[in-house]
Amino acid sequence: MATSIFISIALIHLAAAISPGPSFIVCIRTSITDGFWASTGLAVGFGLGAALWACAALAGLAVLFELVPQVFLAMKLIGAGFLFFIAFMMWRHAKDPIDFKSGAAPRGWLSALRFGFLTLASNPKAAVFFGAIFVGLVPTDASLASLALLVLVIFLNETLWYIIVGRVFSLPRARSGYIALKHHLDRAFGSLLALFGLKIALG
Repeated sequence: MATSIFISIALIHLAAAISPGPSFIVCIRTSITDGFWASTGLAVGFGLGAALWACAALAGLAVLFELVPQVFLAMKLIGAGFLFFIAFMMWRHAKDPIDFKSGAAPRGWLSALRFGFLTLASNPKAAVFFGAIFVGLVPTDASLASLALLVLVIFLNETLWYIIVGRVFSLPRARSGYIALKHHLDRAFGSLLALFGLKIALG
């Protein structure tokens, strides 16, 4: 695979990873409430989810979605349901106080990783996104090693970006602002996640 093609795919994916979506909202809240360590686990989960969809696209899952749209519809509904559940829990516990002084993070690293993976994996449109990029840019004679390296770069793009986001929003000033506005922020975040879920279901 030509270096220019490889870099183009990496930059396209990085731009997509940076654009705000459900993962961004979940990362902000996790970073503020659970701290930077938990947000790194979340970021790794996002990276694994992105790598999963990239591998699925390379394996032809995007083509399967076109041939059997019922499978794509079912996965979209499952993914939307997952985001609706997160949104509901945010609304339900919006008024619950969080005691940052206790020193006990509500979510551990592995739990955050699982949560991040499920959040990213809940959007089957990622397979379509990767499928469109790969069909247009990845040569049919690309070696297995170059494809593996491409998936690794996608994993690193997703993971490192959200580690940066996690670091920014885990700072004391961000936490103080969240404490003051928790009720409103949780309901705003929950509403946005519900809208993203609706977009996935209907898109």
